[in-house]
Amino acid sequence: MKALAVVRPPSICSWPPQSLPKSQYLRSQCFRVSSSLIKEPQSEIQAKQEKQGGVMDEVFLNLFRKKMVEEVGWDSGKPGYDGLIEVANRLMLKSPTNSHTKEAAVRILRSLFPPMLLQLYKLLIAPIQGGKVAAIMVARVTAITCEWLMGPCTVNSVDLPDGTSWNSGVFVEKCKYLEQSKCVGICVNTCKLPTQAFMKDYMGVPLVMEPNFSDYSCQFKFGILPPLPEDDATLKEPCLDICPNATRRREFTGNINVQQCPKA
Repeated sequence: MKALAVVRPPSICSWPPQSLPKSQYLRSQCFRVSSSLIKEPQSEIQAKQEKQGGVMDEVFLNLFRKKMVEEVGWDSGKPGYDGLIEVANRLMLKSPTNSHTKEAAVRILRSLFPPMLLQLYKLLIAPIQGGKVAAIMVARVTAITCEWLMGPCTVNSVDLPDGTSWNSGVFVEKCKYLEQSKCVGICVNTCKLPTQAFMKDYMGVPLVMEPNFSDYSCQFKFGILPPLPEDDATLKEPCLDICPNATRRREFTGNINVQQCPKA
């Protein structure tokens, strides 16, 4: 026994370690093995989800841009989101009036949906519980499917004129569309006003959108009628200091005073 003790390799440890009871050692080893087995699949699943989200964002972007190009009759040479913003700017510039821009943007939104789907939604879903179900549904769908256009957004609660509250709001933390365009007119005439009109006229869901031109956030309130144009403070907003069109106009006229956006 003594000789055996001398030739035994010193690197071999006793099992289980003397400091741990056998049952506790087994549990700790099982936990380590289980953790190592679970960690890898979770990371793979997350990577796949991010990849799928990126693919879907690209699909939505390309579809929206395609419909906008068809309406404008012109496409930008720039790829991706930058090209989309240039097409949106061309849409606004080619229209003789703000009303024409709004109507064109509504046609683009309509072309994204099967006509029968819009009719059925307005006829069957919109009237349920005084519009509550439709408003809540649209809020959730907007938050899920429109981050590619607006950036991170969450569903929140909004107060209705009758004193009740619905979870039919969507808060956009920092609207990518406004931030990239840097233009009040593009925000108002190709997004806010057309979207409000489209939701009410073709889906039967009232909507008011409240963009904040200071921090680029935006609050959607589904189920609430927008104010009259003369009462809508958004339409009286001045040009943004960083608006490229406003900068050109100031340089041309020599007027450094910030005035109401001519396209709002």
